[in-house]
Amino acid sequence: MSVKEAQIIRELSHYIHEHQDERMALMPVYDAAVDHSRRRACTHEQRCPLVVTGAVVVNEDGRVLCLRNGPRFALAEAEPEDEDDTLSGAALRLLAEQVGIRDVWTQPGAEGAFLVDVTRPGHHHYGPRLRVGLRYLFRAHSGAVFPSAIEMGAAAWMPLSEIGIEAVQERVESLLVGAR
Repeated sequence: MSVKEAQIIRELSHYIHEHQDERMALMPVYDAAVDHSRRRACTHEQRCPLVVTGAVVVNEDGRVLCLRNGPRFALAEAEPEDEDDTLSGAALRLLAEQVGIRDVWTQPGAEGAFLVDVTRPGHHHYGPRLRVGLRYLFRAHSGAVFPSAIEMGAAAWMPLSEIGIEAVQERVESLLVGAR
């Protein structure tokens, strides 16, 4: 994988520094990443945390780009792959592949992960491992998505209030204050 443990460690370290109140919850994840980096291998019998990344893209109307996930829409989330150089790039890759998003920029002041959320096994579809999601905030115009993706229902611009993840709603609102 091109996204190395060192990048994950840097992102988590920066995030923990910015969000001291979440330090205790994230230290086991940070420690596992440091352990992987030092040993240059997984010695946890594949029980180590699984890192995924997600792009939260907000348009000029304050709506969030979501992808169809069965009968509902959800925020895009992907595991980093070999071609990914960065975690934020991995987050955008899925959107580019699925809906052809282009002309996306980073929200000023939110260059790193704006939210790290952890989900216990059994509460996600990734199997028996702890899921660690690093979410990045981007901006784009409504036209940045192939119109056919919207028309065919593969994607939708949803109101932030309908996202259903309270932590995402709160953080995005706080980061967009004064940006509109």
